[in-house]
Amino acid sequence: MSIRHAVPADVDTLADIEAASYPPAEGASRQSIAGRVAVYPDHFWLLEEDGGVKAFVNGLVTDQPDLTDAMYDDPHLHTPEGSWQMIFSVVTAPAHRREGCASRVLRQVCADAKAAGRRGVVLTCKERLIGFYAQFGFVDEGVSASTHGDVVWHQMLSLIHISEPTRPLYI
Repeated sequence: MSIRHAVPADVDTLADIEAASYPPAEGASRQSIAGRVAVYPDHFWLLEEDGGVKAFVNGLVTDQPDLTDAMYDDPHLHTPEGSWQMIFSVVTAPAHRREGCASRVLRQVCADAKAAGRRGVVLTCKERLIGFYAQFGFVDEGVSASTHGDVVWHQMLSLIHISEPTRPLYI
């Protein structure tokens, strides 16, 4: 297994995995995924084995410390030198769930964000997944302002570089 970044030829596969993993209102459309890959392919991490994608993580980089709904569908909000790595999807193909695939990719994302000098990684998740993300050092900041997919989301934060005072945690 290896981790690589997305290329345009991956869009259909990524859209299929996303559609199999999220309800329609929550998952990214093929068009949205294509836009993301076109603008920030290096922020799409794919776990691949024998030519097949087993899992992926994606999201843009920004100077805003909170994940907003506008970020999901506007890839031009990506700021390559930004301080915060946002994560939109942590997804595993149905046939490979419970194999640790998403965990492996998420560790790589966090390592790459640290190597790039980001302040931290931010994602939103449903309440039932808070414990999963806590395993990777994410802290629950409380209910997010996001209403993406008409779902209650918790914003999770993993601080990487703390060169200035830590932002308050909403616990």
